[in-house]
Amino acid sequence: MVQMTRIIEIFRQQPVGEAVEFSGWLRTRRDSGGLAFLEINDGSCLANLQVIAEDHLNNFETEVKKLSTGCSLRVQGVLVASPAKGQTVEVRAESVTIIGWADPETYPLQKKRHSFEFLRTIAHLRSRTNALGAVARVRSALSFAIHRFFHEHGFLQVHTPVITTSDCEGAGEMFTVTALEPGQLQGAQPFANDFFGKRAGLTVSGQLQAEIFALSHGLVYTFGPTFRAENSNTSRHLAEFWMLEPEMAFCDLRGNMEVAEAMIKSLAATALTECTADLELFEQFIAKGLIEKLSQVRDRPFVHLTYTEAVAELERSGKTFEFPVQWGIDLQAEHERYLCEEMAKAPVIVTNYPETIKPFYMRLDDDGRTVAAMDILVAGIGELVGGSQREERLDVLAARMAAAGLDLEQYGWYLDLRRFGSVPHAGFGLGFERLVQFVTGMQNIREVIPFPRTPGSAPC
Repeated sequence: MVQMTRIIEIFRQQPVGEAVEFSGWLRTRRDSGGLAFLEINDGSCLANLQVIAEDHLNNFETEVKKLSTGCSLRVQGVLVASPAKGQTVEVRAESVTIIGWADPETYPLQKKRHSFEFLRTIAHLRSRTNALGAVARVRSALSFAIHRFFHEHGFLQVHTPVITTSDCEGAGEMFTVTALEPGQLQGAQPFANDFFGKRAGLTVSGQLQAEIFALSHGLVYTFGPTFRAENSNTSRHLAEFWMLEPEMAFCDLRGNMEVAEAMIKSLAATALTECTADLELFEQFIAKGLIEKLSQVRDRPFVHLTYTEAVAELERSGKTFEFPVQWGIDLQAEHERYLCEEMAKAPVIVTNYPETIKPFYMRLDDDGRTVAAMDILVAGIGELVGGSQREERLDVLAARMAAAGLDLEQYGWYLDLRRFGSVPHAGFGLGFERLVQFVTGMQNIREVIPFPRTPGSAPC
């Protein structure tokens, strides 16, 4: 197995006087007499490691003094105490090997702040910048923390299909998957001769398939890419994004909310303890007050409101919203943000939405007007989590599916779950990119996924 020393390990573990060897990319070079000061970063942490290269190195004049931003290097040397401000150690180089040159005339990243819009045009290089590099580390830490949380709470991970013939949301916004040429998609059944013998698409959710395993294994979750063919070019939407979707058998709406709240608190705690330097960067340059916001999420209980109570709060707020508020319409982002940012000043869980604005699988309440749904709203984002107790009653589910215009024969397998050993069960979905936005304070969702897919744009 390849052994590679990371810069973060040098900062954390190596004693002064220890020999070190590491590789990375040059951020800057500064010359002073017979010395070259090299700032090197390998992506493992925000901080650069300063290397002192002296003119006795055999390639000092021929190579070291020609280095520019973006060059890749391997350094061997000794870790020494640093007299410079802002760092405790530096490396006195015994050798500097240039692995790859970067032409300063054409390398697009220089020692200055670049706009996020510009960086999107060079998606293959933007992860080398401080902000996008920090996003990548936070994203990785949160992903690992999700798996750890569910593993520690007895959940089984299930890999649900990326290609599916079931539209979970019923909104018809699926990308079609076909092996046929456009001219071959004709007739009353254009997909009859296609690869799967029927119309298939990229999944918008793994929930329905996760329910299958919840009703055999009790506690499960799926975490993977999902797709939405929605022609929306806003700072809140992506065509490809990642979804976390736990499903829990023998669970009602209250238990669903408890798991979701505990998970969010755990993820906030992870970010605060494991991503300190990166959060400080975001606090300074992206979102003032970010660390305090995450600390409050970790430490304070969430506020609970029914949809009816939330509408009443909005109506008496005295605020003029772009979208007027009335009972029976879905809450917009401006409504959601008011509730958590101004009314509660804390995350808010809104429950029991009108059944007319929610999908067929949510359990109908006894009043016949609302469903056992819940959304968790957070500052700066609005809805972070959406979930519900699922409808476990066969007759009620079949009636709602028919009313939604779904083919009951096509969804026969889903109805079978209610025919054979049905139990109360619940689950929720968390948009992972929205979580990363919330934790980093990034305003545009395109900045929190490595390769954003939006209408007219699919880099790399």
